[in-house]
Amino acid sequence: MTDRHARRVESVRSSIREAGLDALLVTHPPNVSYLTGFTGDSSALIVGLDRVLMVSDFRFDTQLRDECPGLERHIRPSSRTLTQEVGAVIVALGVRRVGFEAASLTVAEQLALVEGVGSVELGGTAGVVEAARAIKDEGEIAEIRRAIAVAERAFREWRGGLGRESTEKDAADALEFALRRCGAVGSAFPPIVAAGPRAALPHARPDPAVRIGSEEFVLVDWGACLGPLPYRSDLTRVVATGKVSPSFEERYGVVLEAQRRAISAVRPGVGGAEVDAEARSFIAEAGYGRFFDHGLGHGIGLEVHEAPRVRIGSEDELRPGMILTIEPGIYVPDWGGIRIEDDVLVTPDGHEILSTLPRDLDAVRRDPIPG
Repeated sequence: MTDRHARRVESVRSSIREAGLDALLVTHPPNVSYLTGFTGDSSALIVGLDRVLMVSDFRFDTQLRDECPGLERHIRPSSRTLTQEVGAVIVALGVRRVGFEAASLTVAEQLALVEGVGSVELGGTAGVVEAARAIKDEGEIAEIRRAIAVAERAFREWRGGLGRESTEKDAADALEFALRRCGAVGSAFPPIVAAGPRAALPHARPDPAVRIGSEEFVLVDWGACLGPLPYRSDLTRVVATGKVSPSFEERYGVVLEAQRRAISAVRPGVGGAEVDAEARSFIAEAGYGRFFDHGLGHGIGLEVHEAPRVRIGSEDELRPGMILTIEPGIYVPDWGGIRIEDDVLVTPDGHEILSTLPRDLDAVRRDPIPG
């Protein structure tokens, strides 16, 4: 195990001690990867107070040797399920109280685990590893910067080849191809390409029957996923197909100013709910409050949605090293939607906007999709 991963394990151990546990069973794949560097699946990590071991199977034995040198491995026989073997290992460790990641185990798996550990006390936990993951180290920040750069390079390349006759589906497929051509292992999530009224659907699926040139504008939400560990980016821009209308300009201006105000509020010690309120209150004052009903943003990293949460009711406090999206939107049924999304790093004295693609209204006006 590298020094980097050892430090992460020690951070988790501190949380285990505070909770009065003897060990934590880590089963959520991004959390396993974060603590060990392992990129496979079908495995579980047991973090004890003085021992760490991975329970896996024959398929990943060599991979574990290569990716996680020095990590203790327990390879289960093919006659036993992962949950059965984890239970047996926990009993063999002689621990009394073990936490498990409740959200990543099915009810059936939890019941099997309870049966397998006998008298060992089990307790569901939430957010133990995720809290550590929320604060990125310098290496992670560099990886996310690279994921943003790849996404932006792919967008520019894709944008240059886009025509009004393209369908939403064609455009989304081309964007995924551009991401791979520019160095990503794939898309961070299925890209959203939504034209005109369909942009009022915040998570619209690209339609093979809708030509983007038939509408005034297109909303594009995309990101790059890098490797070997899947650090991600998440961006949204709105592209005009021709001359934009006064109603578009007015609504775009509201969203842009809401985003500016929210980003200005990003700094250590500020709550996610406070940042959300900066954008939400401005949109409401402009008369569009009922057309914005999703969270303002979220953390990005090994997953495209992770801590911190930037939304109404969030109790997350921003800390240096966190990277989050700021993505206000207005979604008007039968007209369309506008969302502008950028990735922002919380720094010791404020913030840094990591994404660089133009988002001002003049940039939208002067660069419509060619016919």
